[in-house]
Amino acid sequence: MNEARRTSAALEVRGLDVYYGHSHALQGVDLTLESGVFSVVGRNGMGKTTLCKAIMGLVGVSGGSIRVRGEDVTRRPPAQIARLGVGYVPQGRRLWRSLSVDEHLRLAGGLRSGAWTVERIYDTFPRLAERKDHGGGQLSGGEQQMLAISRALLTNPHLLIMDEPTEGLAPVIVAQVEEMLLRLGEDSDMSVLVIEQNIGVATAISRNVAIMVNGRVHRIIDSARLAADRELQQRLLGVGIHAELEPDVDLSTAAAGPKPAPAPRRDGPVRIYISNPALPTRWSQPVPIARIEAAARTRSTEVTRLEETTRRRREPVAAQTAGPPVVLVVGTLDTKGQELRFIRDIIAATGLRTRLVDVSTSGKHSSCDVSAQEIALNHGRGGAAVFGADRGAAVTAMADAFANWLRRQGNVAGVISAGGSGAASLVAPGMRTLPVGVPKLMISSIASGDVGPYVGPADITMMYSVTDVQGLNAISRAVLANGANALAGMVKARLDDARAATTREASALPAVGITMFGVTTPAVQKIAADLHDSFECLVFHATGVGGRSMEKLVESGQLAGVIDLTTTEICDLLMGGVFPATEDRFGAIIRSRLPFVGSVGALDMVNFGAPDTIPERYRGRKFHVHNPQVTLMRTTAEENERMGRWIAERLNQMDGPVRFFLPEGGVSALDARGQPFWDPDADAALFRALERDVRQSGNRQLIRTPKNINDPDFAAAIVSAFRTLFGRTGARRRLAR
Repeated sequence: MNEARRTSAALEVRGLDVYYGHSHALQGVDLTLESGVFSVVGRNGMGKTTLCKAIMGLVGVSGGSIRVRGEDVTRRPPAQIARLGVGYVPQGRRLWRSLSVDEHLRLAGGLRSGAWTVERIYDTFPRLAERKDHGGGQLSGGEQQMLAISRALLTNPHLLIMDEPTEGLAPVIVAQVEEMLLRLGEDSDMSVLVIEQNIGVATAISRNVAIMVNGRVHRIIDSARLAADRELQQRLLGVGIHAELEPDVDLSTAAAGPKPAPAPRRDGPVRIYISNPALPTRWSQPVPIARIEAAARTRSTEVTRLEETTRRRREPVAAQTAGPPVVLVVGTLDTKGQELRFIRDIIAATGLRTRLVDVSTSGKHSSCDVSAQEIALNHGRGGAAVFGADRGAAVTAMADAFANWLRRQGNVAGVISAGGSGAASLVAPGMRTLPVGVPKLMISSIASGDVGPYVGPADITMMYSVTDVQGLNAISRAVLANGANALAGMVKARLDDARAATTREASALPAVGITMFGVTTPAVQKIAADLHDSFECLVFHATGVGGRSMEKLVESGQLAGVIDLTTTEICDLLMGGVFPATEDRFGAIIRSRLPFVGSVGALDMVNFGAPDTIPERYRGRKFHVHNPQVTLMRTTAEENERMGRWIAERLNQMDGPVRFFLPEGGVSALDARGQPFWDPDADAALFRALERDVRQSGNRQLIRTPKNINDPDFAAAIVSAFRTLFGRTGARRRLAR
């Protein structure tokens, strides 16, 4: 008999009916879980939680049967079902606020003996070991979910039922829960039924997925197929295009029969509506029609045009935010709490909403809106990576965690911080992730020195604190108050400007980023003049930070297109010059798929300082003294070959429309016939490497022209290519901010 039970399915549900009054919540549900992990997905209100409660005996069953390892548990009391080896992680965690972590675990550990012990839980979830004496109400959402799962595991169940285990968790915690579910699926003594709305998690942990619709299991489908087929998700789960559900069809039978008539082809753009632009919760209010319309996107059967890409990326700020705008006051509350609260109170007095965010690495708890412990959970390795003995490593880890956390906040109206070099190192990387235009102010004792490493390509305002940020006195009160009122003024002005933006949208010009160096200035001036009537041309000086600033605007969705004429920063990156790009040069174009017109401007030169600063290994090379502080070195054929390979690798990753121009008459003003850097062989090595390594297609093309880069005909070719990618912009002008 025992052997028969061990070989029975972990869970078998047949014809299950559940009513709430006159509402038929579950309608003849059939479901079998043999072993391992099995996912059930569906929209809200489809009966998923009711199915969990029915299995656990928490709601009355009107018809059908439920068997666990062959034993009928239909209509048995919940306590008896738990003793038979069914564990339950309810939606919402359901912890006792007054009991500590350790008390939760000790209570659950006495129900059934087995492999899961309190000690094993602490080994599996080190964060719970760190928080063992904290009450359930003192834990973050991720920690609460760890505790709820651990409590169920300590019952050593044969069948574990988890209802929405990733609901409301940060992505880094979702990844940890997903990894844990995969490990549980490898445990041959335990089977897991997971109720989940996150399609990515559901398909990653389970070979097959059951889809619930209106109280029934509509179909069971291969998870790989569901994960890969967006249109199928839209039809079956109501994500995206609204459409009728397919009738219940056995896929293998359908494949053998006659193929249905193909759907009529729809040429031109297709409007896709998202019913919930923001992630819904149980307390969500209905989404206004205007917001759904603002969040809609257009899919085209043709090659994406620049103006359409621009429109999608420039949704109104109100459509992208989640909740009212908020000003973040960020810093190390364990050492600067008095000063930061002083700033917070001044900003709040202006009527703006504020949140006090702690990024201290001491592990001490402070009164705030967002704790350091909550921020630390956004690091890839969790709090253990942040609250370590090595202060330098802890600061770096907390800075990464804060930047990750800040990226997920959709309603940030401004950020302000105060402190020394430590606070600047903690907060500035996060500030740099915010779009250009969002006010960012740092009050610091380091603001009178070299602030380049902190500001980078972002519009961070650095304000010198005069005295150290250490206590409140006559000077610090005045400086901190000025900073707080300055940020409040910037935020209010920007919010007022955003409200008026819709009235300007019809007449505003789309912005185009153009890179320039002194030796490509004539070309840039001609391009900007030719585009003046249709575009707002933003020119970036290619001094390392210039290219990064342009790509920062691309990431922020504030550019409609890029004419990357002057890519000279790559020379300095590869050869050790003073104006280097980062390894992520072109990365924003790759990620955004923004249409791109580029060239090899000023790749004939590496930039150094005064002649006595040139590295010894370059002695004997060809140089040109631009001014007493800037010395230019001509690149060789071998170096051009290397740059060609580097650029080609990035161009091949661009999925948007690409036109890359090769000026055979020279790549700068110094690389023209009769000029100091004229070297056709070196240029030819660059062009050959690009033509050999770039995978050309209809969407990605290299274009040779016999002109010098500053020749008016070359500039005209650039403008023509850009207008072709953009389309007819004269009739339809789009807002670029």
